Amino acid sequence: MFDDFFIRALIAGIGIAIIAGPIGCFVVWRRLAYYGDTLAHSGLLGVTLGFLLGINMSVSVFIISATIAFLLLLLQKKTKLTGDALLGLLAHSSLAIGLVVIAISSSIRIDLMGLLFGDILSVSNNDIILIWGGGAIILLVLFFIWKSLFAATVNYDLAMAEGMNPDTSNYIFTILIAGVIAISIKMIGVLLITGLLLIPPAMSRNLSLSPKEMVVFSIIGGVISVIVGLFGSLEFNTPSGPSIIVVSLIFFFLSLLFKRSDQSMKVK
Repeated sequence: MFDDFFIRALIAGIGIAIIAGPIGCFVVWRRLAYYGDTLAHSGLLGVTLGFLLGINMSVSVFIISATIAFLLLLLQKKTKLTGDALLGLLAHSSLAIGLVVIAISSSIRIDLMGLLFGDILSVSNNDIILIWGGGAIILLVLFFIWKSLFAATVNYDLAMAEGMNPDTSNYIFTILIAGVIAISIKMIGVLLITGLLLIPPAMSRNLSLSPKEMVVFSIIGGVISVIVGLFGSLEFNTPSGPSIIVVSLIFFFLSLLFKRSDQSMKVK
């Protein structure tokens, strides 16, 4: 039978896939791939500060990711740089700062490979509680802002005209992405978290005829990718994060063989 660490990794990974599915669909719909990548890269800085200050790693990652997100919004108003330039600036700067702090701080002992690419051995019972508890909150909040967020995704002006307050929904969604990154960092790793947000939704878009179908297929694809990826990680002694992402990529290419007609996006 499987060891306890593997069972914990499966439970945690399935929880992450369920959470990442709906959030990832909005990332794809709103073309926020690089945005999610920026927040993920800032996770290393969050981990470093968490070790230095002696606070929970997921909490510190969430704080730093949310801070970077709001800093991006502020810089967009204060500078003439384009959004993609600011994203590149913040992504690589936060990653570099985290690596430099790790290098110069003799008191910090971090498994850098596990942090960058995921480590199933690091998942504890407390992590499982955090993933499922935090994930339930994330999905509940997403449920309440779903209509306004989706309306703003389709047509921002129409959402404003209907009094849906899309700006507030956008800010909340930013926090939700930071939350997903914070609870996923141990399993998937800093560099590959965005892959779990992007590849299952991209796969599901080829198979779905409506937004709701896309969310369902994204969750199913993510869960299967986690299960197969973790078994592969255990069998071939590979990092858990890359193993999960490779399986997701295989499913994406397979989905091209069964591609259905383009989905119509309607607010329901």
